Amino acid sequence: MENKSKNVQIGFILHFVFKKCIFVFPNQLHTQSSKEVVAFPNQKSEKNRSMSLSKNQIKLIRSLNQKKSRHKHGLFVVEGTKTVQEFLSSSFELDALFVTDALHSTFDAFNVQVVVPSEIKKISALTNPSGVLALFRIPKKEMLDARGLVLALDGVNDPGNLGTIIRLCDWFGISQLVCNKNTVDCFNPKVVQATMGSLTRVQIHYVDLERYLQTSTAPKYMADMNGEDVYKSNLPEEAILIMGNEANGVCQEIQKQCTHRLSIPRFGILQKTESLNVASATAILLSEFKRS
Repeated sequence: MENKSKNVQIGFILHFVFKKCIFVFPNQLHTQSSKEVVAFPNQKSEKNRSMSLSKNQIKLIRSLNQKKSRHKHGLFVVEGTKTVQEFLSSSFELDALFVTDALHSTFDAFNVQVVVPSEIKKISALTNPSGVLALFRIPKKEMLDARGLVLALDGVNDPGNLGTIIRLCDWFGISQLVCNKNTVDCFNPKVVQATMGSLTRVQIHYVDLERYLQTSTAPKYMADMNGEDVYKSNLPEEAILIMGNEANGVCQEIQKQCTHRLSIPRFGILQKTESLNVASATAILLSEFKRS
């Protein structure tokens, strides 16, 4: 009986100690462990948590498709991983950056707002959004440097053409692009997209082109089907090359300011092609100026 009583007492003590250990130590360890395990994922999920765009954000970003709104707010839209990276590496000032979780690590050096793909679709101008959209501030106007070869555009209306011409300027080392005020806005989303980042390296000036040409002493060349064969011309290093509207060419007022006319000869046997796309013609003429 005495041994049995001792065994009961020992069992009760062990049970009490065991229960206290479970209650005190394992629960504390579990709490600390859970804090360690949960804390890191929670911090990470807070950082990468996809957020919904506000109605005001959506309204503002969509409104930037319009020139009036872009200049009212001083903002323009950039889309696409490569193009956004080009702008982030330039002197352009970032205002906001929206990315999907899949691209967050690509832009983790910047203050981003992570959004779900469906939110990007609401604000994107692309049929198939890339998963990143940024807002940049329209820079202040800079002084026009008229040295060297300057390209001037009169009434180029197609965003794709202007975007390609900006890329051509970048390719051929033309730092100054002068646009008559009737030319499409260079911060139009489709123009920005077509430049593939070249907009960060070419200065674009919107001016009264007729007045600008009147005050310039540089020789002024325009593309004309009836002009001198560009392949037989001696072209100077310093000049202004003027390219006109896709359908109507250079307007009469601007033509009066031109001192030379250049043509690109047709080599086709049938000679039935009426004209070249303005961007294609610009590429050929810039190449000849640089080659000369």
